[in-house]
Amino acid sequence: MSEPVAAEPSAALRSALRGYLDHLAVERGVARNTLLAYRRDLERYLTFCAEAGLDAVNDIRPEHVSGYLMALREGSEGHPALAPSSAARAVVAVRGWHRFLLAESATADDPSGDVHPPAAAKRLPKALPVELITAILESASGDDPRSLRDRALLEFLYATGARISEAVGLDLDDLPDAGAPVVRLRGKGSKERMVPVGSFATDAISAYLVRGRPALAAAGKGTPAVFLNIRGGRLSRQSAWTVLRDAAEKSGVSAQRGPVSPHTLRHSFATHLLEGGADVRSVQELLGHASVTTTQIYTLVTVDSLREIYALAHPRAR
Repeated sequence: MSEPVAAEPSAALRSALRGYLDHLAVERGVARNTLLAYRRDLERYLTFCAEAGLDAVNDIRPEHVSGYLMALREGSEGHPALAPSSAARAVVAVRGWHRFLLAESATADDPSGDVHPPAAAKRLPKALPVELITAILESASGDDPRSLRDRALLEFLYATGARISEAVGLDLDDLPDAGAPVVRLRGKGSKERMVPVGSFATDAISAYLVRGRPALAAAGKGTPAVFLNIRGGRLSRQSAWTVLRDAAEKSGVSAQRGPVSPHTLRHSFATHLLEGGADVRSVQELLGHASVTTTQIYTLVTVDSLREIYALAHPRAR
């Protein structure tokens, strides 16, 4: 018995989708991976619309959008049910497309306006206490080129809260000079931000640039990348992840707390700043979050810490 063939979206629907994807790529400058995710989600939505007999964007009604959300959550033939977070991402893509069509006067209304993404369970970021972060950083010791590079990389990640992609994408021209210890980071959507670099990271990077990087660069063809691999090319994300994993295992932190990822250093950076008195807006700027709402999840971590301190310290807390 042959499998049913999925309905093909009309040329009008596909044309409307191409216009939106072009808008995201050219005018909004979204990252390539983000654009691919939007394309996948919206192509599935177009197929759903085609199977419902819809040929034009003006045919889509709120019940179709809510029906699509239900199909995402319940699953369908060839598509397993999605978790709330994945379904929410897909619905956000749909809402963005419909808002674009309305703004471009391609439709008279927005059928997705009253359809809200499912709320995902709020997960607290995994942050390590300062002493464990210090143990990880100090485990990367030695004067050979690779050890100097590893220490500089780890110090940099914790000092700036940079994403791993931002760290390996760092070029020599992005580094601070002696008079202005501020580094340029290129985040999601190629957005740039300036982030201060503390003295520990500055010292580690200086040691690497003087005594480590030249030896690594000699094996390559010349690259502006700050962090190099043993062949003299730009260090990959996977290799940078391995540097942190090895340092966490060597320090014993992995045995105590489980696997440590580059995002662990980023989470710890944000949490420690807030615990030290930094305001949420400042941390938002340092992390490169588009919305302060994303940053505010870290305040839940610090409130948890305050509860523990209160329970232990207040004579009538129990």
